[in-house]
Amino acid sequence: MVKKLNEIVLKRNYLNVYVCMNCNAKLRTTQAKVALRKSKCRKCGSKDLRLKAKERRGAKV
Repeated sequence: MVKKLNEIVLKRNYLNVYVCMNCNAKLRTTQAKVALRKSKCRKCGSKDLRLKAKERRGAKV
């Protein structure tokens, strides 16, 4: 059974959190900076970022 997350927890865990496509490092930045490719990964320096997924993959519901 999947629990619904509290609104505060949801914002803390997923709002403006991006994941590097190369090394899977998490970083917090704004959507505007990602769109303009001004933000980069701290670990590998890549500018290829995606939003952190809000659902688990392969979850049986």
